[in-house]
Amino acid sequence: MAGPLSGVRIIELAGIGPGPFAAMMLSDMGADIIRVERAQSVRDEIPDHPPFDLLNRGRRSIGVDLKQPEGIETVMRLVERADALIEGFRPGVTERLGLGPEDCLARNPRLVYGRMTGWGQDGPYAQAAGHDINYIALAGALAHMGRRGEKPTPPINLVGDFGGGGMLMAFGVACGLLEASRSGQGQVIDAAMVDGSAVLMAMFHAWPGWGERGTNLLDTGAPFYDTYECKDGNFISLGSLEPQFYAELVARLGLGEEFDLARQMDPSTYEMQRERLTALFLTRTRDEWNEILEHSDACYAPVLTMREAAEHPHMVARGTFVEDFGVRQPAPAPRFSRTPGAIQGAPAWPGQHTDAALADWGFSGDELARLREAGAIR
Repeated sequence: MAGPLSGVRIIELAGIGPGPFAAMMLSDMGADIIRVERAQSVRDEIPDHPPFDLLNRGRRSIGVDLKQPEGIETVMRLVERADALIEGFRPGVTERLGLGPEDCLARNPRLVYGRMTGWGQDGPYAQAAGHDINYIALAGALAHMGRRGEKPTPPINLVGDFGGGGMLMAFGVACGLLEASRSGQGQVIDAAMVDGSAVLMAMFHAWPGWGERGTNLLDTGAPFYDTYECKDGNFISLGSLEPQFYAELVARLGLGEEFDLARQMDPSTYEMQRERLTALFLTRTRDEWNEILEHSDACYAPVLTMREAAEHPHMVARGTFVEDFGVRQPAPAPRFSRTPGAIQGAPAWPGQHTDAALADWGFSGDELARLREAGAIR
């Protein structure tokens, strides 16, 4: 069956990173999305294999020259039929193109207009360049990531670009669409990675006594919430926070005579616990520790690579990864019992679907021929 966003039409002004990720999330849930690429990015001949950029999966691509009035009008024609638009330019760029919120909402008052930026649409940093590492730094997230005595370590670009950016945008668009269905009015969504990263830190702002990096319960400060190397060079993870889970871990490791369960949370015991666990886990391979700790309440899991994760029995049983268009990749999430999402297609080359997509959105053959001759589309 069609996904929960089936029937929703969205325009994506092509960008990189968090914008495409938001569009991928929305497409996986059934939205019909046209990705508007620059005409100069369109190849003379489309290869017979897809580009393997998974963030662009599930959408059709059209090539439009946004420097031509006819190109802008082409996008505006799409706006009239769209439910939402996503863009990821610096503040003011779409306004200068003639595709800003005021322009688009004048043509379609029900439009949900999503704006994805790092710093937001206003503020002293609004026009500055930046990347994930900068956004999570200013948001107060990066300072708390890493081990004690070491410099902050960015968790690749999961927090700023994807969690605090693209997923925030997808959530915002879904909320905007729901509200528009009730009010009949569109609105502008200012989705900033710096804001989203700050929101992701909400629990820690209210955590009494959260201290120096690497000294707290959830940042490797506690020995029972950490990773450990095994004999074969692989790693395992522990999250034995609650007393009953810690007791299970201690029992399964045979440490009952050495570890006092009543002193689990006593920081003065942490160094001893960590040294003992470090030495113990080095005595067996990861697979051997799996046999001892898997499927228990010790809050344990092996640390897997992307390749290993896709082949793990739990992931296989749930279908967390799928193989589509010859590429193994994460399946759509979350899951819906009645209207499940699905990958709608392979990533498209720029302009691969220009004629077909525009025709589906109401352009006649004569109009397409005229626009192509004028160089407005490609």
